[in-house]
Amino acid sequence: MDLLKNFIYAGVGLASTTSDKLKETIDDLVEKGKISDTEGRKICDDFFKSTGEKKEEFESRLKKVQDDLTERFDFMKKDKNGIEALNKRIEDLEAKVVAAEKKAAKAAAAVKKTVTKATKK
Repeated sequence: MDLLKNFIYAGVGLASTTSDKLKETIDDLVEKGKISDTEGRKICDDFFKSTGEKKEEFESRLKKVQDDLTERFDFMKKDKNGIEALNKRIEDLEAKVVAAEKKAAKAAAAVKKTVTKATKK
């Protein structure tokens, strides 16, 4: 899953960098008089419209892949229940350990008291 996240972040970074470079290039061309301001805006608008459509298409495909994986692998659905059950078991075991430690401390105190009495006699 981390690989997928990294892939998505790389794509977002690439899109952002491309967008910035496109704007710089268009601004430079407008400044040099090679294209008009209107043409520059139209190029940018077309680029962003196309990019938005591709983004929506990519997100749709990614959602479909995620749904397919979830459907194929039940562990993704059951995992939450499994984790909750394990957390409950851990809490129960921790409570038992605390109770056992208290019981052992009482027993140790009783033995110490008995030993102290026996050595005084």
